[in-house]
Amino acid sequence: MSTNLVSWYSPALNITLNKHEVHLWCLSLERSKENIQDLLQILSPGERMRANRFGFDKDRDNFIVARGLLRQILSRYLELEPSNINFHYNQYGKPEINIDGYNLCFNISYSHELILIGVSQNRLIGVDLEYIYNDFPCGQVAETLFSPHEYSALLKLPENLQHQAFFNCWTRKEAYVKATGRGFSIPLDQFNVSFIPGEVAMLLNTRWDIKEASRWCLKEFIPCSGYVGALAVEGNDWQLRILNFQG
Repeated sequence: MSTNLVSWYSPALNITLNKHEVHLWCLSLERSKENIQDLLQILSPGERMRANRFGFDKDRDNFIVARGLLRQILSRYLELEPSNINFHYNQYGKPEINIDGYNLCFNISYSHELILIGVSQNRLIGVDLEYIYNDFPCGQVAETLFSPHEYSALLKLPENLQHQAFFNCWTRKEAYVKATGRGFSIPLDQFNVSFIPGEVAMLLNTRWDIKEASRWCLKEFIPCSGYVGALAVEGNDWQLRILNFQG
């Protein structure tokens, strides 16, 4: 699936999410200093401490914007003030929200100038977004982190396709491990995804469970030129709704 930003739907303030929907939000990381300070005020004390650990101002600002906008987005579903949202974290550090049996699942990724947030109800979800850097050492990283099958298939591609293929593979793998809630405790070389440019995004197989791939649906998305992303969602009985947010 390839989507142009200008065609994305911008909703009203209140928004509903049914159990057969998955919402994917697009936001800009580029914010004024005043807006960044406003977003800082709605973060929790723990989030502010995390922000202050970054060594570079740009990284600190990106974290503040991403977490602040995440709170603003989730507040639309929860009917809470953004600053009143309490995150709980699983043993691998993935944040969760469960209020009176309402399990709002979400995941966030940001790269370069964009943020992506996936939201679902009682359905595991993971997203990943990457800006394609043409000088990135794709072959070296793939040899270390991808499965032998994926690495071999990558090297067989024409050189002009290898960067796109690498980032296809990386984003699909990362979206999947984030969706499981276990993150990089799952070695990336222990499962295979499709990644050849033009192929449908799929989790092909895992080494630990022959049925695992059938539990998940992967989708590619290209929010605009220079980026590639992936969405991993539990189950297949859902529809995707793509939204943007000025914030």
